[in-house]
Amino acid sequence: MSSSFDLHVQTTVSPHNGQTYHVETYPASKDLDRTLESAAQSQKEWIKTTLADRIAKGRKFIEKFSALASREAPATYDHGLLGHHNLAEELCHQMGRPVDQCWGEFKGFLQRATYMLDIAESCLSDVTFSDDQPGFSRSIKRVPLGVIFVIAPWNYPYLVMINSVLPALIAGNAIVLKPSPQTPLTALRFKEALNDAGFPADLIQVVHLSPPLTQYIVQHKLVDFVVFTGSVAGGKAIEMAAVAADGFKGVGLELGGKDSAYVRADADLKDAVTQLVDGAMYNAGQSCCAVERIYVHESVYDNFVDEYVEEAKKLVLGDPTNKGTTLGPVISIASAEQIRKQVSSAVQMGAKALIHENLYPKAEPGTTFVAPQVLVDVNHTMDIMKEETFGPVIGIQKVSSDAEAIELMNDSKYGLTASIWTKSSDDFNNLADQVQAGTIFLNRCDSLDPALAWTGIKNSGRGVSLSKFGYDQLTRAKSINMRINTT
Repeated sequence: MSSSFDLHVQTTVSPHNGQTYHVETYPASKDLDRTLESAAQSQKEWIKTTLADRIAKGRKFIEKFSALASREAPATYDHGLLGHHNLAEELCHQMGRPVDQCWGEFKGFLQRATYMLDIAESCLSDVTFSDDQPGFSRSIKRVPLGVIFVIAPWNYPYLVMINSVLPALIAGNAIVLKPSPQTPLTALRFKEALNDAGFPADLIQVVHLSPPLTQYIVQHKLVDFVVFTGSVAGGKAIEMAAVAADGFKGVGLELGGKDSAYVRADADLKDAVTQLVDGAMYNAGQSCCAVERIYVHESVYDNFVDEYVEEAKKLVLGDPTNKGTTLGPVISIASAEQIRKQVSSAVQMGAKALIHENLYPKAEPGTTFVAPQVLVDVNHTMDIMKEETFGPVIGIQKVSSDAEAIELMNDSKYGLTASIWTKSSDDFNNLADQVQAGTIFLNRCDSLDPALAWTGIKNSGRGVSLSKFGYDQLTRAKSINMRINTT
């Protein structure tokens, strides 16, 4: 199941049981005008505050969100339909990830928030120059863009919001935040913690929008920058809308991936298997940086495949609200059918499926439950190795050399992350320089470090979040050049 729409109402349906979980009503365009005007006015006042004050409020936000996440289903969590849930249960019901794994998202959220606050002063303070020109004073300021429109996804809503929303606020911007129709309550919880921490109520506006209203906001004269995380098709639509607006509106895009892994002959196979199963199957494979294709050196290929299949079979597919479940549903029946179609097409073209579907009776056609699957005898004529899957499926291909592996890794229209599994850091460094991706991992995968720039190439997007460069995307440089002595 997924969210459904009519002209005025947005309905969120829980993927695992098909029940309506939450309903929102779309605003009228005139109401959006007032929302944007309020945000723009609040931003003018917000920028008058000191950076130190904004950072202090950011740290207070961490405290408030931590308290919010740890509470046991207070009345403020009532979404009006199915009773009270704590934050992890609420997220589980919205998008289907097992409850225990939802807590992991909150941990990453707080880690990223803390780091971005820790580096804020050094990133946003003025750049000054030594007095090598008597009679002159020069500096470069980082100034806010104004009102930033953030369009968040459903698969990791809290993590993506923290990548852009908190740094943008600390930099002096206002935020208009559109959550996914599948996870509408996440933005409300985020705003609740911000307001409790002392951020002005009008500075962050949460909006629930139909596609036409989304385009209206993108093109609005009061919106200065747009941050979008989602599909390639969605990113193109946002880019085209921004281009059609007056002026030259900036857009940051984090889009799809078909992330690769290369297991060399000298890799620690046990470690590689454990991490690559997790990297491919966690969150039912619904991550832009999930591992979706693996290349294995022929000398260790058979052992790797055997161990990988046995590890994947340990996954427990089921109701994500049950404690023993380690693999929940995918987001919608349409998504499930597309994943099954990709697997079926690969098998028809000669691939071999190594996990018998009878092991997972819950994974029936017409449901959102998809069994984990490992495919071998795959090649790049198959969509399973070329097109984004976004499901708990992996293709494993045998290679004879580093050169062949790198060629196949780069044979993709995506370029978000890639991983190389080897005991030689020297060889890794040489190979990493040849791989076309925004992040290259050694002996790890599907992981973000807030100190590092999160960025993609090709169809994986444009722009940067996290790290010191994340602040650059949310500000602009303003040069100050003063001639002090005029006599």
